[in-house]
Amino acid sequence: MKAAFLQFNPDYLNVAGNLAQVESLLSPIDADLVVLPELFTSGYFFHSTADVREVAEPIPDGPTTQRLRAWSADTGATFVAGIAESDGVDLYNSAAVVHPSGEVHTYRKVHLYYEETTHFAPGNLGFPVVPCETRDGTQYKLGVMVCFDWYFPEAARSLALNGADVIAHPSNLVLPYCPDAMPVRARENHVFTITCNRYGREEKNGETLTFIGLSEICDPTGEVLVQARRDRDEMGVAEFDPHDARNRRINAYNDTLGDRRPDAYAH
Repeated sequence: MKAAFLQFNPDYLNVAGNLAQVESLLSPIDADLVVLPELFTSGYFFHSTADVREVAEPIPDGPTTQRLRAWSADTGATFVAGIAESDGVDLYNSAAVVHPSGEVHTYRKVHLYYEETTHFAPGNLGFPVVPCETRDGTQYKLGVMVCFDWYFPEAARSLALNGADVIAHPSNLVLPYCPDAMPVRARENHVFTITCNRYGREEKNGETLTFIGLSEICDPTGEVLVQARRDRDEMGVAEFDPHDARNRRINAYNDTLGDRRPDAYAH
């Protein structure tokens, strides 16, 4: 399969402009899976919860999900994209998984970072793993986590235990450690990971957040297959067999997941 990230710099609250920018960057694209950043239509450093409500949309019936459905149908790729989701009065930092068939799954970010905790409710759907298919018919299992979830090993481990071959990771990273941590998450769970970050800066009340770019795709050994630069639009593509994640044997005696000892771990 061919997996891709699309790194760019979203414009704050400019949903129409951000959708247009992504659409321009998608052409031409040759991929089975495309991962976009966290909150890709809205920007990140919200000035108020009212600003979040201005851009939040339902999934799957909102206009952004409908645009993702159109892109997916046109390209044959599955899309994973971060969206501010509205569900009645509740707001979630979510990711939509959109298949070429039009089917949509939702992940709501479990581990909220910094001022997200003042705007969003924590995710309540667990860590979903959904069946996917490449354009040539290869079936694989896709897990999703969002940005700060990387800081908690339990997130990627939960997805691996639920059968994920590939983990899509939409992000708005500001901490510098994630590009070093994701190869470890890939290695310790023997999965492929696609981290799609953004770049640029956002300011509020004299405080500036700088987003670090460096989107990357890692293989189950922890090798970084492709990494973006820090400060520019970039499409990164890697080709691999997702089923390579399924043999979790370390040697004749050890297995990455099979050797776990939950009875010995603190809770």
